[in-house]
Amino acid sequence: MNRMIVAVSMALALALPAAAAKTAKEPMAPKVPGMFRNGILADTKKGMTLYVFDKDAANSGKSACNGPCAESWPPLKASAKDKPAGDWSVATRDDGKKQWAYKGLPVYHWKQDKKVGDTTGDNFKNVWHVVKEAK
Repeated sequence: MNRMIVAVSMALALALPAAAAKTAKEPMAPKVPGMFRNGILADTKKGMTLYVFDKDAANSGKSACNGPCAESWPPLKASAKDKPAGDWSVATRDDGKKQWAYKGLPVYHWKQDKKVGDTTGDNFKNVWHVVKEAK
């Protein structure tokens, strides 16, 4: 019995480093900052709804919502290390900070949304919209 335990332990000891090395070489899935919840785009950190602004130009890499606008519509922040992945890209704000963009449009939170699932900013002044999942 003891010989069997020793043999199994040795086999595992030899197999585990090889498995770990294989796993380490596999590419990691890219980090994306948002996901769809009930058909509406939300951030992955807190699950809060994300919005786009009609005054932003698609694929410009810029945000048209700065200063007081950004106080009401906080941008979904990206770090300098964040990289584009799939439908996600990174825009540079007027202040030099980075912001996530989905399908070329910068995305924002709405300060009036208080809990997961709130969409109180949808169609605000007919220029702010939730991002809906394509069907």
